[in-house]
Amino acid sequence: MEQPFQLAACAEMLWRDRPIEWRAARLTEMGFGVGLWNWPAHDLQKLEAVGADYTIMNGYLQGRLSDPEGAETLLRSARETVQIGKRLGVSRLNLHGTGLGEGGLPIPHNGAFAPGMVERARDTLHRICDLAEAEGVQFVLENLNPFDHPGCPFGSTSEVLALVSSVDRPELRINLDLYHTQIGEGDLIRWCEACLPWIGEIQVADNPGRFEPGTGEINFAGVARALQRMGYRGPVAMEAFAQGNEEAALAAFRAAFTL
Repeated sequence: MEQPFQLAACAEMLWRDRPIEWRAARLTEMGFGVGLWNWPAHDLQKLEAVGADYTIMNGYLQGRLSDPEGAETLLRSARETVQIGKRLGVSRLNLHGTGLGEGGLPIPHNGAFAPGMVERARDTLHRICDLAEAEGVQFVLENLNPFDHPGCPFGSTSEVLALVSSVDRPELRINLDLYHTQIGEGDLIRWCEACLPWIGEIQVADNPGRFEPGTGEINFAGVARALQRMGYRGPVAMEAFAQGNEEAALAAFRAAFTL
C-alpha cells in the first residue's frame, strides 16, 4: 500500500471539548498535518510549542475581493495574518471571496453580481500575490457552496478556477474543497483535472453531514485513485466533523487516501 499524499486534518472540527494545542499535538502524534481557522481565538505560544506541521490557516480576518474598501481591509488584515502564519510556519494562507460571519454567511450578504467585480477581484489578488512574494508565503482561494454560504461572491469552483488561473502566479493557488464542489457542482474528478495546475491543497468531507469519508455519498477511494493517476502529490486535508470517534474518523480518512 502507498500513501501518495500529504495528509492533514482541521483541528478546529475535532475533539471540540479539548484545547486547540491538545488537538494539534494529538494530530501530530497520529502523523497528520494540522489545519487551523482564525488565529485570534488561540494561544499562539502554546501552538508554537507543539511543533506541528501547520498546513493551512485563514489568511485574513476581514475584507473582500471586489470593492475598494473591502480590498484595503483585506490587505491590512492579510499583512497582519502573514506574520502570524510565518511565526507558526503555516504552509498556506486561505482566502474567500468575502469575509464569513456567524453561520458561514458572507459579509455583506450580497448575491448580486455587479459589472467590474471580476476585474476588481483580480486586481486585489495580484496585490495579495505581491504581498506573498515579498513575504515568502503562499495564499490559496477556497471554493464554497451556495447552500452553506449563500450570496458569497466568487464561491463556486468554476469562479475560483477562473480567478486563480487568470492571475496565474505561484503565490496564489486553489484550496479545492471537494465537500463544497460536491454540493455546488458535483463531477469531482473532472473538477480536480481542470484545477490540477493551480491546486495548492485539496480538502475533503463527505456529504451530507460534513463527516469523514465513508459516511456519505462520495466515492473517495475513486477520487484518490484518480488524483494519483493525474499526478497529484500535494496535501489532502480532512476538514470534517467526526460522526463518532475522532480516531476512527481519521483512520477512515487515511484508509480512503492510501492506495
